[in-house]
Amino acid sequence: MSTRKKKVIITGVSRESADEAFAIYAKSDARIQKINADIELQCAKIREKYADKLSVLTCEKEQAFDTLQSFATENQAELFTKKKSLDMVHGVIGFRTGTPKLKTVKGFTWASALQLVKRFLPDYIRQTEDIAKDKLLADRDGNIAMEVSDSPSLVEVPIRQAMAECGIQVVQDETFYVEPKKEDSGD
Repeated sequence: MSTRKKKVIITGVSRESADEAFAIYAKSDARIQKINADIELQCAKIREKYADKLSVLTCEKEQAFDTLQSFATENQAELFTKKKSLDMVHGVIGFRTGTPKLKTVKGFTWASALQLVKRFLPDYIRQTEDIAKDKLLADRDGNIAMEVSDSPSLVEVPIRQAMAECGIQVVQDETFYVEPKKEDSGD
């Protein structure tokens, strides 16, 4: 792999130079697409070649896992009293304790649990306040009645002005792109 190159800023480009650069860009892009397609084709052939073997091995592995799990579960009381793992000839089997998580008791839903927690454990209720950015964007060209800094009564103002008073502005970035016409690279 090549090392990173410092990007040189190019100025004063003529239309002819731009057309020539576009031709180089399009040709390189087409060749890259062809090479990537060839790579994908070869990978697909290799995957296809080994698909049956992988399928058989995966099935064998799953059956062996099920056998080991049954053995460990049936003998859990004797084999895993001191340690949660057992060293065997070809490796280690065992039980891992998962991360604690909350689950509702039978007969309760999260909605019913929420109501009970609000009543008995109010310190464990989370209330998040968030600006409705999507709504502000959708309504940005409308008007709204609001208190203006120098007037105590409500005044109809453009939403963009109200947003500016709140320290918010609408911005739209532009991104340069190049879309070459798809042609045969001739390789």
